[in-house]
Amino acid sequence: MILRNVTDEDLPIFFEHQRDPEALRMAAFPSRERDAFMTHWRTNVLRPENVTRTIVMGRVVVGYIGSWEQDARRLVGYWVGREHWGKGIATRALSGFLELEPVRPLHAWVALHNLASIRVLEKCGFLSKETQHHPGEVAEVLMRLGST
Repeated sequence: MILRNVTDEDLPIFFEHQRDPEALRMAAFPSRERDAFMTHWRTNVLRPENVTRTIVMGRVVVGYIGSWEQDARRLVGYWVGREHWGKGIATRALSGFLELEPVRPLHAWVALHNLASIRVLEKCGFLSKETQHHPGEVAEVLMRLGST
């Protein structure tokens, strides 16, 4: 596995990943139209203060992982294409990424029904900090690595 800098050639792959209905259900995250997706990546995700890497297995781009500031917290998130689920890729990627991202505490919001992602975070040392249930929305758990 390699975690490398994101290139423009990676973005169409990431775009297709975020269109997968099952992946969207698991992530509880809305899909974006192509132009909105590309704009979001170029103006938000790839900002210099963020740490974003492409996950490569062999020569295949399988997803991405990154960290950013939001609401006075450093957050981490990842997305692995569904065709690569169940192979331990997210766990390996997060484990490697934690060596690149020195900020602690590090947080991750996860849909409460996304047990696989919660397990990935737990394997990498994250602990459940709080759960949010808002009427009409997906319940989420905030996971934390490191001190408060």
